[in-house]
Amino acid sequence: MCLGIPGEVVEIMTDRPDLAQVDVSGVRRAINIGLFEPGEISEGDWVLIHVGFALSKIDEAEATAAMDFLKSLGDAYADELTALRSSTID
Repeated sequence: MCLGIPGEVVEIMTDRPDLAQVDVSGVRRAINIGLFEPGEISEGDWVLIHVGFALSKIDEAEATAAMDFLKSLGDAYADELTALRSSTID
């Protein structure tokens, strides 16, 4: 099962403005933010991530609700975090 998972943008990569470092439950990974206009995503914003891409910008309340739901799924949430830990963007 593939899920969208919320993450908080902690850094926009200056050498690759199409990438951002995002924190998802303590896991930090680079994700692609190229689907957004330049400047539309900033540090501190929350985004919904799927297969390494930020698909939409969400607010913190929506991110919290989504994380609570995902955690209630148990294995599916754990599998998504495992996949995130092992992913990279070059």
